Amino acid sequence: SLSSKIHKFNHNTMLETIWTLIPISIVLAIAIPSFILMYALDAALDGVITIKAIGHQWYWSYECEFPDVLNYLEENLNLDNVNMLNIYFDSYMIYTDQLKKGEIRLLDVDKALFLPFRVPLDIVITSVDVIHSWAVPSLGVKVDAVPGRLNHIGVFIERKGIFYGQCSE
Repeated sequence: SLSSKIHKFNHNTMLETIWTLIPISIVLAIAIPSFILMYALDAALDGVITIKAIGHQWYWSYECEFPDVLNYLEENLNLDNVNMLNIYFDSYMIYTDQLKKGEIRLLDVDKALFLPFRVPLDIVITSVDVIHSWAVPSLGVKVDAVPGRLNHIGVFIERKGIFYGQCSE
């Protein structure tokens, strides 16, 4: 009668196997190409320029290394004993009452980070105090800056422009 039909429906091994295997196969069909793509993105190109972004409570510090530029200068200008070119600076957000006409509140800084386009960049991100997030939304970049840890991302900027970054943590 009715109880035997319900019992068959609730304990049908074939049906339970099918409705378990179908979602598993869908998840695997999505996950495998995603893992391949994530691995390919993480194995980025060797950066010509290395930039270290260090998050602080209210500002970012940048350390830029340009080894290939100096190698080129050393080879083509016959310079001896050329050290690696390093640039260090802090970048503070401009306070609202100090903004000039045309500057964007909460995005403009006193010293901007200028990056070349069509050059492979390696950006290493860390923090000294709390968790930050180095993000440039228009470039599709967002990397967490965790104290005591180094995160990195390879960036290849395709076009000229002004790209505003922000800490999104």
